[in-house]
Amino acid sequence: MVRELLYLSQSDVEDLLDVDAMLEAIGQALVLFSSGVTSVPPRTAAQAPDGLMGVMAGYVPGVALEVKLVSVFPGNHGQGVPSHQALIALFDEKDGTPLAVMDGTHITAIRTGGAAAVATRALSRTDSRVLAILGAGVQGGSHLDTFTHVRDFTEIRLASRDQAKAATLAARHPNARVAASFEEAVRGADVVACCTDAREPVIRREWLKQGAHVSSVGGTFGPELDPETVAAGKVFVEWRGAATNAPPAGAHELQGLDASAITEVGEVLAGTKPGRTSDRDLTIYKSTGHAVEDAATASLVYARALAEGAGRRLPL
Repeated sequence: MVRELLYLSQSDVEDLLDVDAMLEAIGQALVLFSSGVTSVPPRTAAQAPDGLMGVMAGYVPGVALEVKLVSVFPGNHGQGVPSHQALIALFDEKDGTPLAVMDGTHITAIRTGGAAAVATRALSRTDSRVLAILGAGVQGGSHLDTFTHVRDFTEIRLASRDQAKAATLAARHPNARVAASFEEAVRGADVVACCTDAREPVIRREWLKQGAHVSSVGGTFGPELDPETVAAGKVFVEWRGAATNAPPAGAHELQGLDASAITEVGEVLAGTKPGRTSDRDLTIYKSTGHAVEDAATASLVYARALAEGAGRRLPL
């Protein structure tokens, strides 16, 4: 028997992925993870002189058995190459047969913003209208594309160390404008999305309005949030291992925190743990990325590829 593998390029993945369907799938995957039925070991990484190679494997029953290989090389920004590049392989969950290999670079970008958007829908005030996005790179764009699906933002402030990149990103949405600084973007914002390649905090507690929701997906190589913000807020994560595992599996900002005081977003979505309980709460979502998000997103892409006959069949 000749076995075949479906190959999906980045353009295939971009064409096949529906953002709203992805948000629903990621939410369901986070609920499954928090229920204890998935198998997801902590991410491991091999360190190279200028970056790292991460391995993220996951099994989500009824969704996918997958593994992602993702390289993170921050210096690539100056060379016009993505800092995060990835491949995702899907396997039959019944017998382990390889099914597909697809570009994981776009999936990593969009599912990161997507998971943050799912958390924002669950945790931010329903009347949130002002969004601040810090960082105008790939994740800044991903957050602009996904956050606007979960709240009706009438003002979107974009701040970056590179004003030209911020202006280019702002041109993608009619309600977006460039802020002169991170502080200007954050003050008065209802939702603050930190999407930087930070080595030190990019926000301060005193900048945040009462009742704000803060989302942080950056900080692979250092903390993105200041300790005062973390201490003042209710902290939500994809998995409690973000506090009990050292970086890069865990989050710099959460090291030393009591994991029992942290809530998983999947628990909030399932209704087993409270999320925001008052309009005065400062809620914080700290992401480290999670394999169930890759599994949910890649599974959607694969299913639609089969339905539409997309991609290329390669013999194994």
